[in-house]
Amino acid sequence: MDLLTTIKNKAKSTQQRILLPESSDIRVIQAAREIMDQKIAKIALVGNQKEVAKKASEAKVDLTDIEIIDPATCSQHDHYVQALYEVRKAKGMTLEKAAELIKNPLYFGTLMVYNGDMDGMVAGSLSTTGDVLRPALQIIKTKKPFKTVSGAFLMSVPNCTLGSEGVFVFADCAVNIAPDAQTLAEIGIQAAQTAKNLCNFEPVIGYLSFSTKGSAQHEWVDKVVEATKLAKGLDSSLEIDGEFQADAALIESVGRQKAPGSTVAGRANVLIFPDIQSGNIGYKLVQRLGNASATGPILQGLAKPVNDLSRGCNVNDIVNMVAITSVQASQQ
Repeated sequence: MDLLTTIKNKAKSTQQRILLPESSDIRVIQAAREIMDQKIAKIALVGNQKEVAKKASEAKVDLTDIEIIDPATCSQHDHYVQALYEVRKAKGMTLEKAAELIKNPLYFGTLMVYNGDMDGMVAGSLSTTGDVLRPALQIIKTKKPFKTVSGAFLMSVPNCTLGSEGVFVFADCAVNIAPDAQTLAEIGIQAAQTAKNLCNFEPVIGYLSFSTKGSAQHEWVDKVVEATKLAKGLDSSLEIDGEFQADAALIESVGRQKAPGSTVAGRANVLIFPDIQSGNIGYKLVQRLGNASATGPILQGLAKPVNDLSRGCNVNDIVNMVAITSVQASQQ
């Protein structure tokens, strides 16, 4: 059974309530129907009911069992305004500003998740990553003890015996451009949780560098060494080691030669990149040269799950991200 099928089956068993706020996008409407038909989650859309119904009718999509929530007429409208004011008043929020902001479907949707009226949200087909992340960071915030939100990719490499039978978690490939050692440490712990919750394997975390165990000297290497030490302190139950060159992290014979005595070398299935540049390059090389599937970015570290889509996404991408968000919600 492939990874995404496993994730969808997990989602089906929990039936989480997932909000899709970008109902003016026909891809979102079509995905909502597909998700409901597959019984992956319970879906609600944000928007004017007549406008959404008209768009669905034009596309011949049946929305009979899909809830459409209009921010202007929602019974919780005033409560959400007050909640936004309370959570942001120290930053200068007023009730008037809050009332204006929740007209934005992304803010409205984030408040629904924050309030517990929905279990998670998926957006980004019409919005930038910054626009999706901003209300999530302002309202939901990070899950204690984390101070970081990061982005992971689930990589599934065909005909590969490395990692966990060809499955890996790569992080951070999407959010933190130049993380410091503490941020890198948190990213590793978050990625380990993603591996457990979504991939069903025990994480073996390798912190990557251009150096293996002191083979090179540079401040960039020092950061990875410090991050590895901090990550071990954050969760001593996890298998964590570094700094490794990629081959030392992945190939047992190379790991034994370059990092003798390390229980992680040659066995890593969770790879932590030192910065977004190397992470982005790394996952795209594996995706294109290794014919791997790359699912993500999956946002890690939020107190409640909100996930981002590419504006170039297709219906299947939205379905998959809703399944992932559902599993994240069930693990909160």
